[in-house]
Amino acid sequence: MQQLDNFRVAILVTDGFEQVEMTEPRKALEQAGAKVDLIAPEKEEVQGMNHDEKASKFPVDAKLESASASEYDALLLPGGVANPDKLRTIPAAVQFVKQFAEAKKPIAAICHGPWMLVEAGLVKGRKITSWPSLATDIRNAGGKWEDSTVVADKGLVTSRKPADIPAFNSKMIEEFAKAKPADKHRTA
Repeated sequence: MQQLDNFRVAILVTDGFEQVEMTEPRKALEQAGAKVDLIAPEKEEVQGMNHDEKASKFPVDAKLESASASEYDALLLPGGVANPDKLRTIPAAVQFVKQFAEAKKPIAAICHGPWMLVEAGLVKGRKITSWPSLATDIRNAGGKWEDSTVVADKGLVTSRKPADIPAFNSKMIEEFAKAKPADKHRTA
């Protein structure tokens, strides 16, 4: 597995994220050496879900209003139906995602997470996978949706569902490792 020493990764969520789509990629990133921050728009903690049942709550490391994409090397967007549906209505959340793309920093999104890629205008001409119900939204935004376990396209890594997490984690770390961490994050 590629190492992500000196990498800082932001995970953007709000209440209603699919818990395993945050916890398992987060664990994989941390095991690869990355420092990972949970970013949320409003609260001190966020509610995870196991499909439509409440799961655990997690402390927020930084509020969206004070977070900057310039502080991070990569972005993770977990799914869950409610999570990206809420986030895509928050202009600061959409702008946060756009800032990663504008800086050519890698982004990984799973399940319903690609809704944020659509909202941020990042799918046109790109190959993307997601939960199948997003296929029409992705195509309507100019993306090329495909039903694959994991898809990587010019810094975007996407997967369909929790069962894809092992392949998603592997490809996410591989793609993130291709980007150089910002000098300011390096330790002596």
